Amino acid sequence: MKRIARRTVLSGLVIAIVLSASAVLYYPGPAREGLDRLARMVPDKVRDFIVPPPDPLAERLAERGFSLGQPAYVRIFKQEARLEVWLGAEDRYQLYQTYPICRFSGRLGPKLQEGDRQAPEGFYAVSRKQLNPNSRHHLSFNLGYPNAYDQAHGRTGTYLMVHGGCSSIGCYAMTDQAIDDIYRIVEAALDGGMDHVPVHVFPFQMTAKRIAAAANHGWAGFWSNLKTGYDLFETSGKPPAAFVCGKSYGFQSGNDCQPIAGW
Repeated sequence: MKRIARRTVLSGLVIAIVLSASAVLYYPGPAREGLDRLARMVPDKVRDFIVPPPDPLAERLAERGFSLGQPAYVRIFKQEARLEVWLGAEDRYQLYQTYPICRFSGRLGPKLQEGDRQAPEGFYAVSRKQLNPNSRHHLSFNLGYPNAYDQAHGRTGTYLMVHGGCSSIGCYAMTDQAIDDIYRIVEAALDGGMDHVPVHVFPFQMTAKRIAAAANHGWAGFWSNLKTGYDLFETSGKPPAAFVCGKSYGFQSGNDCQPIAGW
């Protein structure tokens, strides 16, 4: 009877730990501490199977005051080969992490047509349908090119991604380690209630000095249009809602405007 009772108690503890683990797997803190105390009540061999391992990304986020599931915003700068991940915090987004872009193809300027091996520039939106956990480049998400602006200008192309690895024929390759973080943050933001995660791609850090230096460039007018959206984020701390109004990007809805949205 004692052996049966002991097994019953042990089984109850195991079930309690498994149920608790499912709730706190990605949320270190007081809940995890309670789970750890409960786990110490069962034998080591059992505990090794039922206690979830530490989650390095969740822990790094927590150290900075963030958590998985917060609203996210991704900003890319070609010339600086830099991808920024921003997370919503109260009334302003805060920069969580900057990741070096391992490789992108093409030059400064937008993608124009299928096969030109050019990485896009512009305002894009990533929804859940654009996530690819089975990518041949480890993990990836589709930028949504061509968006409504690209289509209005007759631009073509498919499968323009942010992905792992370090090879590119029009995508932004981030390495497997970096895309592990970026993908999970984007996915968690969508799971947390965002319809889409905005991804804004700029040719360079769009300061007034840099724009002035590019005044005679063939894409100066296009970049000036992008700078409007860039400046709105710099001022407000919130990613602006982007629209296509005629053949230009706009940042207020109107009768002739359609929103930049994910699939």
